[in-house]
Amino acid sequence: MRRFTHFAAIDWSGARGERQRGIAVALASGSARPALLRPGHIWSRAEVLAWLADIAASETDMLIGFDFSAAFAFADCRAYFPAWDASPADIPALWALVERLSASDPHYEIGSFLAHPAARRHFRHARGDVGDLFVPGTGRLRVVERHQRDTRQAASVSNFNLVGAAQVGKASLAGMRLLHRLRDRLPLWPLDPVPATGPLLVEIYTGVAARAAGLPAGRSKIRDGGTLDIALARLSSRPFGATGEISDHASDALLTAAWLRAVASDVAPWSPAPLTPALARTEGWTFGII
Repeated sequence: MRRFTHFAAIDWSGARGERQRGIAVALASGSARPALLRPGHIWSRAEVLAWLADIAASETDMLIGFDFSAAFAFADCRAYFPAWDASPADIPALWALVERLSASDPHYEIGSFLAHPAARRHFRHARGDVGDLFVPGTGRLRVVERHQRDTRQAASVSNFNLVGAAQVGKASLAGMRLLHRLRDRLPLWPLDPVPATGPLLVEIYTGVAARAAGLPAGRSKIRDGGTLDIALARLSSRPFGATGEISDHASDALLTAAWLRAVASDVAPWSPAPLTPALARTEGWTFGII
């Protein structure tokens, strides 16, 4: 297996505005305690992009997890957006479409994409504002999302749902604009092969790391330093060492960086049975879902 020396986790946000309190970046290097990158800083998405570009240029052996979905469901309908003649054929083309339709939106927002007459038909936008092609109930799910629900590894939410605290659709669309810009600089597993050296991106779900650290489903958010250190110890990590309150965004990033370090050398996360070349090209996969 490929060996990495540094591990990073990005807790992400798709909210409007330049700077987001919901963004946190954490690092776990060697056997050192996990640490926040720029603690106390309120990140912008542009700053995260700049940091990722710097990592790519430095060729650091870093595994980087981002907490949003790299794609939408494709396999169920053989299309991301059925009935739309501009529906892309694969992940890079999907990112390019999102960027093209959102290019005028500031701060890597995605309002123009969601307002496009053909795109908006596929999403649940708000209570009482549901596109006519949004699949009732949970909405369409990727294969990895159905698999993690069926096997109870995680409780996924459709990226076509934009309503509620658990929705990840807006964050994923905003993230796709960054991934589009990094396409030729940072490989993404499993869309791209794992390189022999240098950095690699993977999609993560922070709830998987929380479950691995012994936190029960539905109660995975950590908001105090003591609880975080107990969870880190279960991942064979040194403590973060904070006392008192800590934001759940920071704790999500810290715990997930430590989890990536703990599992990256295992074979299982890199070879999930349901993953096929077609899925890698069109839907991607969430690292750690086996």
